[in-house]
Amino acid sequence: MAVPRGDREPGSYYVGVDVGTGSVRAALVDQRGTLVAFADQPVNQWEPQFNHHEQSSEDIWAACCVVTKKVVQGINLNRIRGLGFDATCSLVVLDKEFRPLPVNHEGDPHRNIIMWLDHRAISQVHRINETKHSVLQYVGGVMSVEMQAPKLLWLKENLRETCWDKAGHFFDLPDFLSWKATGVPARSLCSLVCKWTYSAEKGWDDSFWKVIGLEDLIANNYNKIGNKVLPPGASLGSGLTPEAAKDLGLPAGIAVAASLIDAHAGGLGVIGADVRGHGLACEGQPVTSRLAVICGTSSCHMGISKNPIFVPGVWGPYFSAMVPGFWLNEGGQSVTGKLIDHMVQGHAVFPELQAKATARCQSVYAYLNSHLDLIKKTQPVGFLTVDLHVWPDFHGNRSPLADLTLKGMVTGLKLSQDLDDLAILYLATVQAIAFGTRLIIEAMETAGHSISTLFLCGGLSKNPLFVQMHADITGMPVVLSQEVESVLVGAAILGACASGDFASVQ
Repeated sequence: MAVPRGDREPGSYYVGVDVGTGSVRAALVDQRGTLVAFADQPVNQWEPQFNHHEQSSEDIWAACCVVTKKVVQGINLNRIRGLGFDATCSLVVLDKEFRPLPVNHEGDPHRNIIMWLDHRAISQVHRINETKHSVLQYVGGVMSVEMQAPKLLWLKENLRETCWDKAGHFFDLPDFLSWKATGVPARSLCSLVCKWTYSAEKGWDDSFWKVIGLEDLIANNYNKIGNKVLPPGASLGSGLTPEAAKDLGLPAGIAVAASLIDAHAGGLGVIGADVRGHGLACEGQPVTSRLAVICGTSSCHMGISKNPIFVPGVWGPYFSAMVPGFWLNEGGQSVTGKLIDHMVQGHAVFPELQAKATARCQSVYAYLNSHLDLIKKTQPVGFLTVDLHVWPDFHGNRSPLADLTLKGMVTGLKLSQDLDDLAILYLATVQAIAFGTRLIIEAMETAGHSISTLFLCGGLSKNPLFVQMHADITGMPVVLSQEVESVLVGAAILGACASGDFASVQ
């Protein structure tokens, strides 16, 4: 975190809340950026049919309340100065009175979120891409099915009576949370620029919404999707409302910041790290030589530049979407942690692995890493997969191929299904993900980026095998933050900025 301005006594705290795919987490962070307290709470997901993934905004808000109350237990609440949210770029649908609306054929309003990884709108995104509209150049030339425009079009075409005609507000999940805390329906520049085709310089493009068949969103100056747009870290309204303060266990009136998407909060939390004295290639170089890789359920690859760089198959360039004054390019892999879980948990000997890991009081992945060390003998661990290879696009390719129709593949399988086989399949999956990162870096460098060092954060950055394979396969040094919960620190930075204790998120 930045150095305090000096007009506050030391000892202030900031709360960061991070809503990931499967859980809500909160942290209490001090002025030095040190995590003082941490809590997490799982949240429900529904998959009513293939490629449909849904959540509940009421469930998520309730989980936010649980974790914030936990992290401030025993703390003098008067020392808490600000609150920041980040979340997945999922779509929240509310009616004109801000009540949940169903995003499903079952008509269940409790499930009012289309999750970021939902791929129901394949037909809609194909039609959007066929328009070749000029806004598409800012998403790598091809819009992803994971963005909001195709999901909105799907709702209009499939749930017109039960959802679309009743809808009053469509929020990105991070913006829903900041609204819930403040009553201010402003949107973050991060969400709108990265997932909604908004331009930081020109605003909304009427012609795009007309050509894709969503011209009704233009009404009332885009009131349903946002007409007040603020930079991440800007203070919202009069701060935390009394009702939200009671829910969260925080003081009413503390500053609440305009939000960030979760990956962007992670990027903000690590990309400016002080690495002097370690002999890294990026030392003494501009921050544009760094690539932040936020790796959890999926992975996002954040690179910034002083001037716009257009990278085919890589989202952006987005102006000031993460770091003020810089253009952002965002590569990504739709499933990484989720893919590793899928490969390991679906294997025939997974129950045996679970039992052995439990007996050693280890996670299954710590056990697999130890097992790989045993079976590699004298050769480097990477050579164990000389005959086994994974193509990792089980949920399509986000970057740099931008092809949602691609499928996954494994070659080199044998009839045996023992623990050695599972460990080697796990290794091959991790390697495949790292090769995907290398392809993204190569595409970004071909377009004009100059990247020398990777900065990893997120759940997978805690796995030493995942980190080492990224270093080996990209040929680049990997930096891990001393504070492992970089995404939460990024969220807390927003709250610190909104409080006025810091001049900007930088």
